[in-house]
Amino acid sequence: MAEQHSWLILSLVPITGFIAGFINTLAGSGSLITLPVLILLGLPANVANGTNRVGILFQNIVAVATFWRHGQYEGQRPAPLIVPSVLGAIVGAQLAVNLDETVLQRTIAGLMLFMLLLVLVRPRRWLEEHDGTAGLAYPWRFIIFFAVGAYGGFIQAGVGFFLLAGLVLGAGYSLVGSNAVKNLIVLFFTVAALAVFILNDQVRWELGLLLATGNALGAWVAARMAIARGAPFVRWTLIVILTLASIFMLSRSF
Repeated sequence: MAEQHSWLILSLVPITGFIAGFINTLAGSGSLITLPVLILLGLPANVANGTNRVGILFQNIVAVATFWRHGQYEGQRPAPLIVPSVLGAIVGAQLAVNLDETVLQRTIAGLMLFMLLLVLVRPRRWLEEHDGTAGLAYPWRFIIFFAVGAYGGFIQAGVGFFLLAGLVLGAGYSLVGSNAVKNLIVLFFTVAALAVFILNDQVRWELGLLLATGNALGAWVAARMAIARGAPFVRWTLIVILTLASIFMLSRSF
């Protein structure tokens, strides 16, 4: 595929990957940038969806490693949340070609607007420090993170918002702690989802690896900024990206 495209167009792939990696590490919806670019390069939507996961994988490897080196996982217990997310991602990836895209886009936009209201109306809840022991009982957490994993396996775009909401409001994590755990969860369920796309021959590695170079660098920059600037910076980044992503999704679905 790659040899059919000019170097000028291909140069956009790592650039958009950097932007997406930065956005995804701090909030979510970076795939709203990378998926259209991959489709513009001639990939069918389902192949673009699978190819995009290569960049997501490398992005989260870098983000998790950066958060780990700075002690962001000390005292965290993410395993009970990773398991349902991975199971959900396998189901979601299997269903990736079977849902109506317009209905899905409108649903995503509505959920993003709802979360934007939560972030604006309850700011203290997102800024307070927690240790992950509060929140909903585990059966509810399992259901929530299975559903989020299924959505992430299906389309990926915007999954970071849903994970942050689940971690802060459902599992009782702090916002910065949630950001670190979010990337860890995405790393695990991306491995599962990518395996499904590979088995179905829906990954173009030359474009995926080119995208991954940008994703990884963007993730490294964003993770360091999140650690250095703390919860207020992450919250305001979340507000801005939620607003822009909601508008974008609504404009595409009507």
